[in-house]
Amino acid sequence: MNTIIKLDLQDEIILSELWSLQHKAYRLEAEMIGFHEIPPLLETRDMLSQSQEDFYGRFDSSGDLMGAVAVLEESPGKLTVTRMMVSPEYFRQGVAGSLLEFIFAHYPGMERFIVSTGKLNIPAVTLYTKHGFIPAGLEEVAPGVELIEFYRSGML
Repeated sequence: MNTIIKLDLQDEIILSELWSLQHKAYRLEAEMIGFHEIPPLLETRDMLSQSQEDFYGRFDSSGDLMGAVAVLEESPGKLTVTRMMVSPEYFRQGVAGSLLEFIFAHYPGMERFIVSTGKLNIPAVTLYTKHGFIPAGLEEVAPGVELIEFYRSGML
């Protein structure tokens, strides 16, 4: 049985597992999109522990952290999925999709969900599109590196 729970970033073990997962996942995205200055890769454990985001993790039956999602309500009724990460050994097993569905169910009163990803991160673009997100804008964050912002209506 897989469990999704809110992560306590003040728990040193959880913090270390999350930081490690974040680095594994975002290093792969950095390679994919050709941009190595992705903010989560520059973050220390201490910076992560001070985050204002709410983190949720999915664990497998043996207690391993399979993936995590972070969200932040930056303005009333608008929830931004600020981070999505899946451990490479759990790729293509529905982990990210289950985390998104958890967020939609856990925050039922939201008017809009927002997420961004690298244009060249085809697995992420496919994931978000599959879960009802619609491209809303493109931003060049570095020469040749574009982020797509997606919106999804809430209260569906």
